[in-house]
Amino acid sequence: MEQEQGFIDYIEQSIIKNWDRNALTDYKGITLQYKDVARKIAKFHIVLESAGIRPGDKIAVCGRNSAHWAVAFLATVTYGAVIVPILHEFKADNIHNIVNHSEAKLLFVGDRAWENLNEEAMPLLMGIVLLTDFTPVVCRNEQLMEAFEHRNVLYGTRFPKNFRPEHISYRKEESPEELAVINYTSGTTGYSKGVMLPYRSLWSNVAYCHEMLPVRPGDHIVSMLPLGHVFGMVYDFLYGFSAGAHLYFLTRMPSPKIIAQSFSEIRPRIISCVPLIVEKIIKKNILPRVDNKIGKLLLRLPIINDKIRALARKEAMEIFGGNFDEIIIGGAPFNAEVERFLKQIGFPYTIAYGMTECGPLISYAPWDEFVLGSSGKILDIMEARIYKENPEAETGEIQVRGENVMVGYYKNQEATQEVFTQDGWLRTGDLGSMDSNGNIFIR
Repeated sequence: MEQEQGFIDYIEQSIIKNWDRNALTDYKGITLQYKDVARKIAKFHIVLESAGIRPGDKIAVCGRNSAHWAVAFLATVTYGAVIVPILHEFKADNIHNIVNHSEAKLLFVGDRAWENLNEEAMPLLMGIVLLTDFTPVVCRNEQLMEAFEHRNVLYGTRFPKNFRPEHISYRKEESPEELAVINYTSGTTGYSKGVMLPYRSLWSNVAYCHEMLPVRPGDHIVSMLPLGHVFGMVYDFLYGFSAGAHLYFLTRMPSPKIIAQSFSEIRPRIISCVPLIVEKIIKKNILPRVDNKIGKLLLRLPIINDKIRALARKEAMEIFGGNFDEIIIGGAPFNAEVERFLKQIGFPYTIAYGMTECGPLISYAPWDEFVLGSSGKILDIMEARIYKENPEAETGEIQVRGENVMVGYYKNQEATQEVFTQDGWLRTGDLGSMDSNGNIFIR
C-alpha cells in the first residue's frame, strides 16, 4: 500500500469536507461540529505558538473520553507536537511518572483525574489545563498565562472576517518516521513503557480502515473503548473523524444499561468493544428475553429451533442499535460458549488482534469471512511469521513487521532491543499458529 497522503491530510480534508456536519458529541452533553473543532484547533495553535511550544514538544492528555479530549489530541498532532495519551484509571504516581518521563510541557486533564494528582510531583510541566473548559489550573510560565488570556483577541486579529475552510492548512509530517504519539502501555511489571508511534503507523492503520470498514460521512460511532488505549484512539476516533462520522462519547462506564439506552438513540454504524461487554449484555439482556426458563442453557445447547435463533438474533441486533454492520471485538479472547452462541444466531461480530506497538492492528477479517476460533487474518499492510524454537512444535511466537510497527520504546534502548529480533521482526510475546490463508490463531 503506497502512502498517498499523510495522516494530518486525513484530518485536514475531513474538516474541510464535513464543515457543517456534527463531529463530536458528549452523550447527554455538548456537540461540536467539524467547523467548531477547527476553530478550537486554531485557538489552540495560537496558544501553543504564543507560549513558545514547538513542534516535537510533548503534550500529555489524561481524562475520560470526551469531545474536548479529542480536540486536545487533534490540535496537538496538527501542530506537530507529540501527543502522550494517558489512561485516566492509572494510579496517580504512574501518571506523574509518565508526565515526567515523557518530558511533557503541558498536561490536559479531566476534572476527576486532576483531583488525585499533585502538581509538585510534575516539575517539568509549563502548565496544567482542565479539559472541561480549557482553563489553566497551573501556570508556571508568564507567556503561557498571557497566551490563554489573550487567545480570543489573537484569534480575532488573525481571522478578522470569520473563520472559513480555506483557512485550514496544518503543518504536514516532515517524514513518515516523524514521531506522532507516545502511548504508555499498562505495564504488568513496574512502570509502563512509552511506545513511540510514528505518523506512518497512524496513517497505515487509518488507511486500512478506510479500505475495510463501511463508515460514511454522517454515520454514527460510539466511542466506548478508552481513547488513552490505541485501539479506541485509532479505530473509533481517528478513523471515525477522518471518515466524516459523528462520534459519541459516553463519558462514563459502558454498563449494559447505558449501552441499551444510548445505542437505541445513537444507532451506531460500527462498534468496537471488549468481549466482557458483549458477554454481559448477552447474559443480562438477551438470553432472558429469548426464553426466561432456558435462557442460560442456550449458551450450552446447540440451537435447533429456527424461531429461537431468529428471535435471539433480533434481540441482539436491537440492543446494539440495530443499524450496525459489525461489532469488532478486541483486547482479549472471547468466552467459548458465548462465541459459539453468537456464531449460531448469525450475529455479525469479528475478532481483531493487535498491540500498542503496532498502533494497534495485526489481524482482522470482516465478520462474514471470519473463521471461528481465529483472530482474523494478517493485515495486508504487514507480514507475520510463526517463530518456533522447536520445529516440531504446533505453535510458536507470532512475530510481525510492517508500516504500522512502532519505532521503539521512548528512552529505553534496552527494552527496544529485546522486543525486536536481529532481522527486524517485532516479537509479540504471544504464542499462536497461522494457516495458509493468513488466519491467526492465538493460544
